[in-house]
Amino acid sequence: MRSLLSKTALILALVSLSGAAARAAEPAAPTAPVWEHKLSDFSDADYRYAVEQVLQDYETTTGRHLVPGAKKKVGLKIYADSGPGLATPFGLVRAIIASLEKRGFERQNIFLVGLNPLRLRLTGYLPSFATGILPFPGHPVYVLESGKFYDPAWFYDSPLPSRFDPISNDQAVKNAAGGKSITTTEEDRKSFLATPLFLDADFWINLPVYTDHPVLGINGALVNATLWNASNTFRFFKSPATAPAAVAEMAAIPELRESWALNIASLQLYQFIGGPYFNSLYTASEPRLLMTTDPVLLDSIMLERINAVRKRNGFDPVTEDDARMLDFAQQLGVGSTDTAHVTWRKINDGK
Repeated sequence: MRSLLSKTALILALVSLSGAAARAAEPAAPTAPVWEHKLSDFSDADYRYAVEQVLQDYETTTGRHLVPGAKKKVGLKIYADSGPGLATPFGLVRAIIASLEKRGFERQNIFLVGLNPLRLRLTGYLPSFATGILPFPGHPVYVLESGKFYDPAWFYDSPLPSRFDPISNDQAVKNAAGGKSITTTEEDRKSFLATPLFLDADFWINLPVYTDHPVLGINGALVNATLWNASNTFRFFKSPATAPAAVAEMAAIPELRESWALNIASLQLYQFIGGPYFNSLYTASEPRLLMTTDPVLLDSIMLERINAVRKRNGFDPVTEDDARMLDFAQQLGVGSTDTAHVTWRKINDGK
């Protein structure tokens, strides 16, 4: 059994850190650069040009080519969990698909992964019942809460209480337990991982959208790859002490990290307060595309941007204590929070 057991002693030690103690150690300098490309009108053509430029520079800089390997498949972890109005932009997904097909991936071997069927349908990633139109014809869309894409041999084991969300989490637990309406204590403590990304694909690309979060501080690359990528995870939101530790520890799972190639975020729309549920009154937009291999660094950069917008609008910032998830993930070696020493690779189209 390939269970991914919780490092309980380590996480308890992290959770027990005071804010002052967490800030005492200097953050490790980032080793991964951050690519930035200016956008103009968020059209499909705009995204296609920007994505191809940053991917080409990534391949030249790192020597890693994003081409088919032994499995000949690639996964895209999309985000739709804020509901209609705030999801991974279609233009960005189409652009990445075009670049991957250019590099030799066949259409049916580029798959999308999302969590909730209703939100995927409301945001357009699944066809509406009225029209039946497929937004990405030929590309499989794996809906995790269908229960079809969890492997009972791969799970994150934590004694934290389950069934916290009275509406959606009971069904999620039931799906993870193979459709049983009554689950055991052992089953309740497991969060099953979405295996297509790290077992079926040569690599996968994370496509987060950014909001603030009342428990985690920030909802972005780390959360999209962990809590929105596994079953039975609503239980972690019961306490501000448990969710940050769970995100950091799940992000540190070696099998997940080995195939986790890139994090690409469009700043076409992000939310600075009231998240993770979409509220159009509290959104901002910047004509930028950001990409890096380091999800902690990307989240840290975006936290600064969110706080800057909050300040301009008269709201208190998200503090370091509110976003302890980033410090925890850094301590587990997932990435760096040091935004002062970022190596920027700004790829502009000259327009």
